[in-house]
Amino acid sequence: MYKNISWAILTLLLITITFSLLFGNQSQTEKITVNQLAADINSGQVDKITVQGNTLNIDIKDGKKAVAEKEAELGLTQTLGNYGVKPDALQKVSLEIKNESGFQFWIGILLPTLLPLIVIGIIFWVIFRQAKTGANQAFSFGRSNVRLFGAFKDRITFNDVAGLKEAKQELEEVVDFLKNPKKFLEMGARIPRGVLLMGSPGTGKTLLARAVAGESGVPFFYISASEFVEMFVGVGAARTRDVFQTAKKAAPSILFIDEIDAVGRERGTGLGGGHDEREQTLNQILVEMDGFDRDTNIIVIAATNRPDILDRALLRPGRFDRRVILDLPDLNDREAILKIHAKNKPLEQNLDLRKVAVRTPGFSGADLANLMNEAAIFTARNNRKIINQNDLFSSIEKVLLGPERKGRVISQKEKEITAFHEAGHALIAASLKDSDPVHKISIIGRGRAGGYTIKLPIEDIHLKTKSQFTAELATLMGGYVSEKEIFKDISTGASNDLKEATKLAHTMVTQYGMSEKMGPMTFGESHELVFLGKEISSEKNYSETIAAEIDKEIKLLIDQAYKTAQKIISLRKKVLENIAKTLMEKETLEQEEFYGLLKKFNLKPIMV
Repeated sequence: MYKNISWAILTLLLITITFSLLFGNQSQTEKITVNQLAADINSGQVDKITVQGNTLNIDIKDGKKAVAEKEAELGLTQTLGNYGVKPDALQKVSLEIKNESGFQFWIGILLPTLLPLIVIGIIFWVIFRQAKTGANQAFSFGRSNVRLFGAFKDRITFNDVAGLKEAKQELEEVVDFLKNPKKFLEMGARIPRGVLLMGSPGTGKTLLARAVAGESGVPFFYISASEFVEMFVGVGAARTRDVFQTAKKAAPSILFIDEIDAVGRERGTGLGGGHDEREQTLNQILVEMDGFDRDTNIIVIAATNRPDILDRALLRPGRFDRRVILDLPDLNDREAILKIHAKNKPLEQNLDLRKVAVRTPGFSGADLANLMNEAAIFTARNNRKIINQNDLFSSIEKVLLGPERKGRVISQKEKEITAFHEAGHALIAASLKDSDPVHKISIIGRGRAGGYTIKLPIEDIHLKTKSQFTAELATLMGGYVSEKEIFKDISTGASNDLKEATKLAHTMVTQYGMSEKMGPMTFGESHELVFLGKEISSEKNYSETIAAEIDKEIKLLIDQAYKTAQKIISLRKKVLENIAKTLMEKETLEQEEFYGLLKKFNLKPIMV
């Protein structure tokens, strides 16, 4: 609509300019009759007459101009003689004859006739052009937007992907199968039809697919699963057929479908029933991958972070033969990933990326890339040319908690409460044998937190024991107990700690079987509405009596954690005050400074 309005305005402007050029001068000239012209010539007022066809352009001696029209059949002198102009008066007037040819003559004749036709033609052209575009869109509606990998600006190979050794090995075999199929076929092996990349967000699924594209010598097509489904019935299935037909023409080839859970969710549980457009698209994918036509020589690589909701028919052998799980990187992998993302960044000579990797358990590859980027931004913002160790440590905290809020003004009382609260967390963590070491304490607000205590394991942990959870509960209660013991009052600062402690205790009882009274059982079943893809209900598969017992066990765990924290703070109150006082002075304590304070008191870990 806006385009049509623009064309209309432009056309009107052109017409206005044309008419102003052609007829602008005439509008400023006085038009007189031949009688008046004859009288002016006899009175000697006319200086010059320019004849252009039947038009007479008259220059009067006082500087004025006029125009008159003569008879078409007669000449000028004959016309003026008929109107009584004296010969001697006419001889005093300068006469100039101009031929009636040129651009203005023809425009003056043709424009009044052709201009309406031109305007009407432009309007019809615009209308038919839009109709043609709409028709083309209608005919191409079922075509997919699949793209052929050419060459990304930054070509990626398996050497550029740190960690993920098993995943890379699986995909290297796929690439090798396509490059050298003979050695596999001689052993009776058949080409795998599909590879499913499963992992948490940021673990490198799409990155691995780009590495396959960079390594493979065959055509590599890529598309997002969300591009299949439209609001019109049958479009998704048509686009699926078009995608596979395009890949088959270039076979042997690789087809990468990103976020396949957009169309691959389990059938029969959605709100749309069996005729849901998404389900029809999934049916077409199933047929294309392993239907009656099995002579296809293409490999489908799909990525998802929700393998639990995929349809079982999609996961059976013959469709996705291989399922590659991408875990979060361990300590060594994190260090290798950091080195890759640090290649184009100026780092301090003695900078230790291993320390950064130690402080980032649970970080994905995308988180680590973001961490290095934040460090570079922080360095540039402070007008420095080299990234140092503290820049990376600050970036870790920014990624975890958010930016610092140094400008936030708080009272001395609030600062004191925050210092004792964080000192309570740190003291409990340092006093318990099964707790993780404290790496940093700060009372400078970050994100929504007024202060924070960072404690991280020495090595990557995949299994946690009951004693570790118990120590975690006591540490969470440390801030609450510290406030209560020192100020004889409690604040809202412990609200998140209490929430996390209650959630952890509930999980210990209902999921991990860590309650002596309830025994090795799990309680409660979660149900998911697959069409919405979100957990919205939880079914209680136990009685109200058991529910009451579960509540008692949760309270028992919280009470035990509270008593443990209270005991430690009562015995080591001077240590708590020393930590809080130092925090109020320095605002931040690193690991070495914190444990340096504890050495003065010769503290030993306490068994819970």
